[in-house]
Amino acid sequence: MIRHAGMIARRVAGHWCGALIEGPSGVGKSDLAFRALAEGFRLVSDDYALVFASNGKLFGRAPDALAGLIEVRGLGVLPQAHLSLCRVRLLVRCAIRPQAVERMPEPIFETIEGVSVPVLDLWPLEPAAPGKIGRMFEHLGVTD
Repeated sequence: MIRHAGMIARRVAGHWCGALIEGPSGVGKSDLAFRALAEGFRLVSDDYALVFASNGKLFGRAPDALAGLIEVRGLGVLPQAHLSLCRVRLLVRCAIRPQAVERMPEPIFETIEGVSVPVLDLWPLEPAAPGKIGRMFEHLGVTD
């Protein structure tokens, strides 16, 4: 399944953990991914991600035409080192304004390709957004 989402990953407890980043066009998905790269994340895909389930786990990768590319507003489409495949551990849903994000949300999940995935709603232009994704990975715990 192709999703209109970017994907970044970070190594946690020896495992690559991927976060799909979804939201309306122009909300700041690629900007969030670009800033996350400076905080130790790796690019998997920008703009679109191919996701699929295997053995009860969800995985994502870039479509071939977009592999290793990221759009940086004001600079254009740039080459970027990337991971060719990663397990999806989190769905980040980008809000269009900071007030749309609950201060103390209850845990929520979305089923993608038959796999339940934790959801993190956040405002992508917030300076702490990449750190919140990293903290969510740590909070989830990675055991396999």
